[in-house]
Amino acid sequence: MSSYPVGAVLPELLDALRRSPQVLLAAPTGAGKSTWLPLQILHQANFSGRILLLEPRRLAARNVAQRLAEQLNQQPGETIGYRMRSESRVGPTTRLEVVTEGILTRMLQQDPLLEGISLVILDEFHERSLQGDLALALLLDVQQALRDDLKILLMSATLDNARLQALLPDAPAIASEGRAFPVERRYVTLPSHLRMEDAVACQVSQLLCEEHGSLLLFLPGVGEIQRVLTQLSARVATDVDLCPLYGALPLAEQRKAILPAPAGRRKVVLATNIAETSLTIEGIRLVVDSALERTAIFDARSGLTRLQTQRVSQASMTQRAGRAGRLEPGICLHLMAKEQAERAASYADAEILHTDLASLWLEILQWGCRDVSQLQWLDRPPESGIQQAARLLRLLGATDASGQLSAKGRRMARIGADPRLSAMLADAGSDADSVATAALLVAMLEEPARGSSDLRDSFHRRQPNWLARAKQLQKRLKLTSGLPDSEKIAPLLAGAFPDRVARQRGEAGRYQLANGSGAMLDGTDALNRYEWLIAPGLLQGSAGTSARILQAMPVEPERLVKQRPGLVEQRTEVEWDEQRGTLRAWQREQIGELVLKAQPLNKPDEADLHPAMLRWIRSKGLSVLNWTPQAEQLRIRLVCAARWLPEEGWPAADEASLLAGLERWLLPMMSGVRDAKGLRQINAASALLQLLTWSQRQQLDTALPTHYTVPTGSRLPIRYDEENPPALAVRLQEMFGEAQNPCVAGGRIPLVLELLSPAQRPLQITRDLAAFWQGAWREVQKEMKGRYPKHVWPDDPATAAPTRRSKKYSAPS
Repeated sequence: MSSYPVGAVLPELLDALRRSPQVLLAAPTGAGKSTWLPLQILHQANFSGRILLLEPRRLAARNVAQRLAEQLNQQPGETIGYRMRSESRVGPTTRLEVVTEGILTRMLQQDPLLEGISLVILDEFHERSLQGDLALALLLDVQQALRDDLKILLMSATLDNARLQALLPDAPAIASEGRAFPVERRYVTLPSHLRMEDAVACQVSQLLCEEHGSLLLFLPGVGEIQRVLTQLSARVATDVDLCPLYGALPLAEQRKAILPAPAGRRKVVLATNIAETSLTIEGIRLVVDSALERTAIFDARSGLTRLQTQRVSQASMTQRAGRAGRLEPGICLHLMAKEQAERAASYADAEILHTDLASLWLEILQWGCRDVSQLQWLDRPPESGIQQAARLLRLLGATDASGQLSAKGRRMARIGADPRLSAMLADAGSDADSVATAALLVAMLEEPARGSSDLRDSFHRRQPNWLARAKQLQKRLKLTSGLPDSEKIAPLLAGAFPDRVARQRGEAGRYQLANGSGAMLDGTDALNRYEWLIAPGLLQGSAGTSARILQAMPVEPERLVKQRPGLVEQRTEVEWDEQRGTLRAWQREQIGELVLKAQPLNKPDEADLHPAMLRWIRSKGLSVLNWTPQAEQLRIRLVCAARWLPEEGWPAADEASLLAGLERWLLPMMSGVRDAKGLRQINAASALLQLLTWSQRQQLDTALPTHYTVPTGSRLPIRYDEENPPALAVRLQEMFGEAQNPCVAGGRIPLVLELLSPAQRPLQITRDLAAFWQGAWREVQKEMKGRYPKHVWPDDPATAAPTRRSKKYSAPS
């Protein structure tokens, strides 16, 4: 049996794979689940087909494949192979293939049967990446519909077994022991008076002085790595090598961080969470955990992503600590209070809950689904994200008006890049130079250069990694003879980012995007001298702030419109003319919200004018209409009916819903309306009734009447309110003879009775008239007899005759 802890559960695991279509394996860091177990399954499970091992990151995939191949005294590409974006080492004898997430999704789309594949292993599943969740959903669909013999193994150091077993109730859950060596976990709070990089460097250098061995430092991002590295350079001994490690780092520098330190030297690896899982960094005995990570949070309203630095989950802290116990007893120093660590979330939120879902929705449509509920998810994609994704795909031409994939959309899906980048490659068509230009742009945007924000600089820099990626894309499109042409950049970018054409406004550095939102350049950026830009690289700022422009290039709007005529839209718009005190119509040529030309219209057609008026109402709000008290009460009654009688399917009548549905209820009433005066003459109550069928109108008047008839026969108005219960103001004497509190909504909602004195002043407010007659009435009766002695104040008002009279009348003598 192996020295790896996971070897102890190998027989149980092999048996589970024979019996069950899905298997769960929880094996802590250092157990050997990534770098030893797949070989044993390959040799002992007797699968007829190949094994796919899914790794969430390219660096981890390459590293795992290398270590597996070394155990067979081979190089990757023989029995063990790997495939990832821009790189592939797979041969005819490959039996176990390590792939990254996007590669597995593309394999599934090209061959849903996964012919020749017996087992798919999803490693480090606790990371809950978007592509990992999608891969599981598609694999489960394949198992159920096409391949009941296909096996799925989910592995992680910290599987959320409770949730996975709820999704996969019949899947055996196997747990392995962890690392061979203990890790002492310490906690320390950083002093608030020091900058973060100073405080972290101080803790790292102190631990290096006190303990032997190399050290792995987890930091949230590249900026922090560079700043802490600068601080450590002046603090550590001369025998310590400082090695950064993050995804965008050149391969040679990544390998320097992963390989053991030379004899007689130590190393400090400064890494993002790329080093958390599936990556064996040689010689590490010490870990310092900042307990922070940088997460991309997508804002569905703006269509942009912002970076958020946040505390890591307890599962991530456990993973990070596990890096210290691979070779000997280790130490992990968490830079936070122990109490804080214990209060941290058990697991990080799944990426599917807070990321851009455009690529996911494109994959789902290509899979043949029109609804996310047709697939099984650990976390269902949020509806707001799917709606935003659908809008973007429509904008890019990937879907038609009905939401189905267009011919362009199917081509985009086959390309397999981010939807915007796939759209750019699809737009390049069969022109070889356009394809070469688009391919280079895709490579540049996938791995942005640091330094200049001007895409023209990057385009001429031609980094080797960009050229390799561009060449791969050209091969995929079967057009390899073209050369990049800078004249084609602007129209290609505009097709993929039509909403990110930008025009300068106000002070230098401030721009308005075609989607209507704001964006900013650094005040010293040379691009500030250009009025028009196209900005594919945007990062959402904090709440209420403009997006930051990270990558852009200047454009000439007239030339861009000639190259991309589809960008321009002819619109009729209306706006309020302060001098005339009325609405005025304009014919405009626009790129999104950016106006190129505008001219006034004296007598526009109603077909053009009315949609423009509806857009104006949406921008200003419902208050521009004539809301009489009758109309406002009708609107509130509809809101209340939806709340109190939900089973009846009432139309939504809140302001947002009414603004969204103006075409349904207001537009039919706008015949002949050409200005604001005409709008104000529309009977809003009559317009609202357009939302109701005849039977609903009858039901509304019965269930939520406008008036209530009191025992005297007086028909008094009920006052409805969105926040408070409905109220009835009535003179107390007119309620004599009413034993129970009146109600609306089929008896569900009692009215608030505002009982008035003969002088119409409030005496009592109640929602329980019977309790009032039996209780507080005695005090009211006593006071009223003294104040109004000629009025009737009976001892039993529930049975007394009601009256409108203000005096007693006696019979003549």
